[in-house]
Amino acid sequence: MKHLYIHIPFCRSRCSYCDFNTYANREDRIEAYVVALCAELRLLAETVSPAPHASAEAASLHPTIFLGGGTPTLLSLGQMERVLEAASAIVPLANAEVSSESNPGTILGRNYLRGLRQLGVNRLSMGVQSLHDPTLRILGRIHTADEARRSYAEAREAGFDNINLDFIFGLPGQDQTQWEDTLNEIVTWGVDHVSLYSLILEEQTPLYAQVTAGRVSIPDDDATATMYESAMSHFAAADYVQYEISNFARKDDVGQSKTLPDIPARACHHNLAYWLNSDYLAAGAGAYGHITSGDSPHRYSDILAIDAYIATMDAGHRPLAETIPLSAADRRAETMMMGLRLNVGVGEDHFAARCGEALADVYGPQITELISQGLIERTPGRVRLTPHGRMLGNQVFLRFL
Repeated sequence: MKHLYIHIPFCRSRCSYCDFNTYANREDRIEAYVVALCAELRLLAETVSPAPHASAEAASLHPTIFLGGGTPTLLSLGQMERVLEAASAIVPLANAEVSSESNPGTILGRNYLRGLRQLGVNRLSMGVQSLHDPTLRILGRIHTADEARRSYAEAREAGFDNINLDFIFGLPGQDQTQWEDTLNEIVTWGVDHVSLYSLILEEQTPLYAQVTAGRVSIPDDDATATMYESAMSHFAAADYVQYEISNFARKDDVGQSKTLPDIPARACHHNLAYWLNSDYLAAGAGAYGHITSGDSPHRYSDILAIDAYIATMDAGHRPLAETIPLSAADRRAETMMMGLRLNVGVGEDHFAARCGEALADVYGPQITELISQGLIERTPGRVRLTPHGRMLGNQVFLRFL
């Protein structure tokens, strides 16, 4: 198994837009959680089986471990070391891309960052989200723009040479001028990778309640689309490659991979595994794994609640909440929907290796119709979204369900 996701569900405070499985003010449970998490990782290491036959594209990816959350950097270095040691029995750290999410408000300075780097974390993903302090307060973020700038500088000084920054557009009170100011500043930082996400209002979040009650306003769809288009223009002009709908990487070593053309060296290989519909294990409260080897392809999820997760592991049981069977039709549809997020699109050879059938035999009529509508196009051996199709991606993806 080449890919492993580890969920750390703790946060210093909960953001107003977040519906992830995260918990604030539960630091007293971190140690017990780490013990349970390491136990689950050891259990997975005993049961892991070889991944199924992969396409050449999927096989070319680096092994990956991704610590997400929540806020993984709330763990002490000692706790992080124990988690990574347990994880290494599944995915050896040598030659692996080892990513950790982080928030500027919880990074404990240069010494912590140096220690994190020495433990084997070689890719840092920082949730900045905005460089406008009033907006950060509305979002419930606990850092300021200056703290984000300082955390980025400290990560560089600590030896991180592969850093991603997350930003959100379409935020409350955000206009085109403010967004372009943010874009102009980001490119001056020389960051390796940027992920940009349009705000999604999730029900049951405080921000959703504020917007629906009229207390907070957000840009309309047209304004948000303009922000996305301007981001694509800004990063292209600054020599970044947009290799996926939401992701941009520095234009270095592009084209070095014969099996993944036009994918830059700083692309996130863990996320590429998702977009190539590869298999991956997952551990931690609420984590989702994806296994298609053997006779029962499935997706699984772990128990959501921290205390129930800990108690289940204390009892020596695997903390499964749900197992969802995956049919051949599921695999075909997911391979298309995930792969079309990549700018290079879906390779015919990749689809055949992943699904056991020719792309044209399965989706010939849909592809022909979407080409006629200007939403996808053919390139040698591949199909991909057009720039217009990228703006309407969800409508395209639905055609493959």
